[in-house]
Amino acid sequence: MPDTTLGAVGPEGVPSTRFEVEMAAHEGALDHAQDLVEKLFGEHPDLSARDRFRFETAVVEVLANIVEHAFTGDEVAGLRRLRLTLTVTPTELTALLADNGEPAGVDLSAVIMPGEDAESGRGLALALAAVDDLQYRHVGGRNYWDLRCHRGA
Repeated sequence: MPDTTLGAVGPEGVPSTRFEVEMAAHEGALDHAQDLVEKLFGEHPDLSARDRFRFETAVVEVLANIVEHAFTGDEVAGLRRLRLTLTVTPTELTALLADNGEPAGVDLSAVIMPGEDAESGRGLALALAAVDDLQYRHVGGRNYWDLRCHRGA
């Protein structure tokens, strides 16, 4: 079972709720992440339906992208790991996804929605459209995806 932690106060004493989980990076991670997002939302009934939809869409689409692409050709499934950190503050929702997969090799500024006939390639475009900021970096053998969704935007 993945570890989950909850914090009551964020940086600089700003009230926040934070959940963090480390888990194996496989398709089951999507269900666990959605459960964690719902748990976070349960702590914040004041979140608008729009903010909830935007945030959950982006988290799930980026996570699905990690599960599908970060470990291509990896024969050792047990070593596939990712960490998901979800935070709600009075002004924003954030998610940090970190994995030990291959570098994504993606330029987020070049991501566009594929045509109607495309069978894939919508995930990152949907995530970019849903949140106010999405950043990617590869540092020290890990991929980091940082999502920010301003509340009420």
